[in-house]
Amino acid sequence: MYVCLCKGITDSQIKQAVLDAGVGSMRELKKHLDISSQCGSCSKVAAQIINDTIIDESLFQDVG
Repeated sequence: MYVCLCKGITDSQIKQAVLDAGVGSMRELKKHLDISSQCGSCSKVAAQIINDTIIDESLFQDVG
């Protein structure tokens, strides 16, 4: 799904940035992808994807 229509950035690209580069905030995401640099309407959805991806990954980590 497209999250940033201005730059053509998808939810998959955001998830990959979290998983591969350890992105954990919008500030870090902006260093990897040119997101939220024009109209900014994608920032809330992008932040939610970051948070959801971090939570999903933490559920599958070995805790013990």
